Amino acid sequence: MKRSRVKVRKWSARLLDWAHRLTDYVPLGAQGERAAERHLKRQGYRIVARNFRAAGAEIDLVAMDGETLVFVEVKTRRTDSAGAPEEAVDARKQARMRRAAEAFAIQYRVGEREMRFDIVAISGTGPRFGIELVRNAF
Repeated sequence: MKRSRVKVRKWSARLLDWAHRLTDYVPLGAQGERAAERHLKRQGYRIVARNFRAAGAEIDLVAMDGETLVFVEVKTRRTDSAGAPEEAVDARKQARMRRAAEAFAIQYRVGEREMRFDIVAISGTGPRFGIELVRNAF
């Protein structure tokens, strides 16, 4: 009986440790998206949608920059050890975003409006983020 309690304690401790590590990443992404939204608003963008999902993809932010409809991918990284945040938007991610953007354009009857894809790359943690806006990224 005593051995099984020890195993359960070790197992539950590992499970709790895993859950804590998992939840550490969720707030970072949410913080990054909020920081990106504030940054875009300061740049004159008007946010029209958040976390739009369609065609098996998600677009973090949809905004208007003047008369241009902009689909924005936000990438947040604690460090650049795995590369710059914008490098994570590979060809596969770009293709998924294009499909979702097409679905957005059809659903909201965008018509012939000019469209583009931007990336907001955020590095760091805490109240001081390094934010870079890559206009017309792909």
